[in-house]
Amino acid sequence: MLLWLSILRRSLMAAFFVQLIASIWWDFTMLWGWLLIGGAILTGIVAELVNRPVTAAHDGASSGADAGPAPREVAPPVVGDWTALNSPADKVPSHGTNAYGQSHAIDIAAAPEDRPGPAFGWWPPTRGNRDFPAFEQPLFAVADATVVHATDRHRDHLSRNSYPALLYLFVEGLFRDMAGAGRVVGNHLVLDLGDGVYAMYAHLRRGSLAVRPGDRVVAGQQLARCGNSGNSTEPHLHFQLMDGPNLVTARGLPFTWRGVGVPANGERFSVVASTA
Repeated sequence: MLLWLSILRRSLMAAFFVQLIASIWWDFTMLWGWLLIGGAILTGIVAELVNRPVTAAHDGASSGADAGPAPREVAPPVVGDWTALNSPADKVPSHGTNAYGQSHAIDIAAAPEDRPGPAFGWWPPTRGNRDFPAFEQPLFAVADATVVHATDRHRDHLSRNSYPALLYLFVEGLFRDMAGAGRVVGNHLVLDLGDGVYAMYAHLRRGSLAVRPGDRVVAGQQLARCGNSGNSTEPHLHFQLMDGPNLVTARGLPFTWRGVGVPANGERFSVVASTA
C-alpha cells in the first residue's frame, strides 16, 4: 500500500507542476491546481499514518507487548568528534516525517576541535564541500552484515547552509521527492544486519563506495566516505535503521550506538577507532 501511495502522491505533484507550467500558454481553471495539490497532500497524510512506527520503549512508551521494538545496539558508523542533528533522542519522527523509513534517523556532522565547520548565516550563499570537516570522512559498518544496495553515482553539490539558500533547498527538495527516494538520499547504501533489521547510510561521497551489493562486511570495515549528495544542506551522514531494504515501504526502527547511545540535537560525541 505504501508503494502505491508514494506513486500516487508523486504523480499528483508532478501533474500539478505540469499544469502550472502549461497554464502559461493555456487557460486552466484554478480548481484543477487545488485538486491536484490537495490530493497530493491528502495522500501524503494517509501515507504518514500508514507508515507510523510502533512506539519504541526509549520513546517514553509504557512497557509491555505494545511498547514496540527495543533499540538495536550497533557500533557507531564514524570515528572522531561529531555533533548530532535531527536526533530521535529529541523527537520521533526525528526528521518530521515517517517517509523513507526515517522516523528514527539521525544526522551527524564532523566537529573536530581544531577545525570548526562554517556557521549557518547570510553569506556566502553557498560553499565548497571541502570547507566542511565531514566531507570525505570514512564511514564504517555498524555490524557484521550483507550489502543489499549501494550506489554512488550522484554528484556532490555545493552547500545549502545559508538563509538565501533555504528557498532553493525547499524547491529543490520538492523536485527530488517527485523523482523518488534515491534522489532524496543521494548516494547511499543499505546493509542487512539480520533479524529483519537494515541500516541505511545516506549522502555519501560520489565514487567513494568500497563495497558492492552481495558483499559480506564485518563491523568496523570501511564502507564509503561522507559526502553531500541528495537533499542535503552540507556534508554530513544520515543514518537510520529500518525493517526492510526498500526505502519507500520500510518503517523506521530505534537504534543505540555502543558506547555513545543516541546523542541529542547539538550534542558533541567522540568515537575512538577501536570501537567503530
